[in-house]
Amino acid sequence: MNIEVKINKEIRNYTESMFFGLSLRQFIFSVLACGVAVGLYFLLRPQFGIETLSWVCVLGAAPFAALGFIRYNGMTAEQFLWAWIKFTFLMPKKLLFLPENFYYETLRPMIEAREKGLSVGGRKRKGKDKK
Repeated sequence: MNIEVKINKEIRNYTESMFFGLSLRQFIFSVLACGVAVGLYFLLRPQFGIETLSWVCVLGAAPFAALGFIRYNGMTAEQFLWAWIKFTFLMPKKLLFLPENFYYETLRPMIEAREKGLSVGGRKRKGKDKK
Protein backbone atom coordinates (compact mmCIF):
# COMPACT_ATOMS: atom_id res chain seq x y z
CA MET A 1 0.00 0.00 0.00
CA ASN A 2 1.50 3.32 -1.11
CA ILE A 3 0.60 6.60 0.49
CA GLU A 4 1.41 9.71 -1.52
CA VAL A 5 1.51 13.16 -0.04
CA LYS A 6 1.38 16.06 -2.47
CA ILE A 7 4.02 18.68 -1.64
CA ASN A 8 4.59 21.89 -3.55
CA LYS A 9 8.06 22.25 -5.06
CA GLU A 10 8.15 25.87 -3.93
CA ILE A 11 6.92 26.33 -0.35
CA ARG A 12 5.88 29.93 -1.05
CA ASN A 13 3.25 28.68 -3.54
CA TYR A 14 1.35 26.87 -0.80
CA THR A 15 -2.17 28.11 -0.13
CA GLU A 16 -4.43 26.67 2.51
CA SER A 17 -7.83 25.49 1.32
CA MET A 18 -10.60 26.99 3.42
CA PHE A 19 -13.95 26.43 1.68
CA PHE A 20 -14.75 23.83 -1.00
CA GLY A 21 -11.07 23.46 -1.90
CA LEU A 22 -10.67 27.21 -2.45
CA SER A 23 -8.49 29.61 -0.55
CA LEU A 24 -10.22 32.34 1.43
CA ARG A 25 -9.44 34.90 -1.27
CA GLN A 26 -10.79 32.69 -4.04
CA PHE A 27 -13.91 31.89 -2.02
CA ILE A 28 -14.69 35.56 -1.30
CA PHE A 29 -14.25 36.61 -4.92
CA SER A 30 -16.31 33.60 -6.12
CA VAL A 31 -19.17 34.66 -3.84
CA LEU A 32 -18.84 38.25 -5.14
CA ALA A 33 -18.90 37.03 -8.75
CA CYS A 34 -22.03 34.97 -8.09
CA GLY A 35 -23.65 37.91 -6.31
CA VAL A 36 -22.93 40.25 -9.23
CA ALA A 37 -24.28 37.71 -11.73
CA VAL A 38 -27.49 37.19 -9.75
CA GLY A 39 -27.90 40.93 -9.21
CA LEU A 40 -27.47 41.65 -12.92
CA TYR A 41 -29.94 38.90 -13.77
CA PHE A 42 -32.73 40.32 -11.61
CA LEU A 43 -31.91 43.92 -12.52
CA LEU A 44 -31.85 43.42 -16.29
CA ARG A 45 -34.41 40.60 -16.72
CA PRO A 46 -37.19 42.92 -17.98
CA GLN A 47 -34.94 44.58 -20.59
CA PHE A 48 -33.16 41.62 -22.28
CA GLY A 49 -33.85 38.14 -23.55
CA ILE A 50 -32.46 35.12 -21.73
CA GLU A 51 -29.48 34.58 -24.07
CA THR A 52 -28.31 38.21 -23.96
CA LEU A 53 -28.92 38.33 -20.23
CA SER A 54 -26.79 35.24 -19.63
CA TRP A 55 -23.87 36.83 -21.50
CA VAL A 56 -24.25 40.07 -19.52
CA CYS A 57 -24.17 38.07 -16.26
CA VAL A 58 -21.04 36.17 -17.32
CA LEU A 59 -19.27 39.35 -18.42
CA GLY A 60 -20.29 41.13 -15.21
CA ALA A 61 -18.99 38.31 -13.00
CA ALA A 62 -15.75 37.68 -14.93
CA PRO A 63 -13.70 40.54 -13.43
CA PHE A 64 -14.49 39.41 -9.88
CA ALA A 65 -13.62 35.81 -10.69
CA ALA A 66 -10.37 36.99 -12.30
CA LEU A 67 -9.45 38.99 -9.20
CA GLY A 68 -9.77 35.87 -7.09
CA PHE A 69 -7.93 33.35 -9.24
CA ILE A 70 -5.36 35.07 -11.46
CA ARG A 71 -1.74 35.32 -10.28
CA TYR A 72 1.04 36.64 -12.50
CA ASN A 73 4.71 36.63 -11.46
CA GLY A 74 3.68 36.13 -7.85
CA MET A 75 1.33 39.15 -7.91
CA THR A 76 -2.42 39.06 -7.40
CA ALA A 77 -4.61 40.48 -10.16
CA GLU A 78 -5.05 43.88 -8.49
CA GLN A 79 -1.31 44.16 -7.75
CA PHE A 80 -0.56 43.36 -11.38
CA LEU A 81 -3.20 45.83 -12.60
CA TRP A 82 -1.76 48.59 -10.38
CA ALA A 83 1.79 47.85 -11.56
CA TRP A 84 0.65 47.94 -15.20
CA ILE A 85 -1.18 51.28 -14.75
CA LYS A 86 1.77 52.75 -12.86
CA PHE A 87 4.41 51.78 -15.39
CA THR A 88 2.29 52.41 -18.48
CA PHE A 89 0.55 55.68 -17.63
CA LEU A 90 1.85 57.25 -14.41
CA MET A 91 5.59 56.74 -14.83
CA PRO A 92 6.24 55.80 -18.47
CA LYS A 93 9.86 55.40 -19.49
CA LYS A 94 11.03 55.78 -23.02
CA LEU A 95 13.70 53.17 -23.54
CA LEU A 96 16.30 54.13 -26.08
CA PHE A 97 18.66 51.53 -27.44
CA LEU A 98 22.03 52.85 -28.52
CA PRO A 99 24.38 50.12 -29.61
CA GLU A 100 27.97 50.53 -28.57
CA ASN A 101 30.81 48.99 -30.56
CA PHE A 102 33.39 48.07 -27.93
CA TYR A 103 35.80 46.77 -30.53
CA TYR A 104 35.80 50.10 -32.39
CA GLU A 105 36.10 52.09 -29.16
CA THR A 106 39.14 50.03 -28.15
CA LEU A 107 40.88 50.47 -31.49
CA ARG A 108 39.82 54.07 -32.17
CA PRO A 109 43.20 55.65 -31.23
CA MET A 110 45.01 53.35 -33.67
CA ILE A 111 42.44 53.96 -36.41
CA GLU A 112 42.65 57.74 -36.00
CA ALA A 113 46.45 57.60 -35.96
CA ARG A 114 46.45 55.65 -39.22
CA GLU A 115 44.09 58.13 -40.82
CA LYS A 116 46.38 61.03 -39.84
CA GLY A 117 49.41 59.21 -41.20
CA LEU A 118 51.07 58.63 -37.84
CA SER A 119 52.25 55.36 -36.45
CA VAL A 120 50.78 54.04 -33.23
CA GLY A 121 53.59 55.59 -31.15
CA GLY A 122 52.87 59.06 -32.51
CA ARG A 123 55.72 59.22 -35.09
CA LYS A 124 55.14 59.69 -38.79
CA ARG A 125 55.20 56.58 -40.87
CA LYS A 126 57.97 56.31 -43.38
CA GLY A 127 56.07 54.67 -46.17
CA LYS A 128 52.71 53.32 -47.03
CA ASP A 129 51.66 50.12 -45.35
CA LYS A 130 52.27 47.04 -47.39
CA LYS A 131 49.53 44.49 -47.53
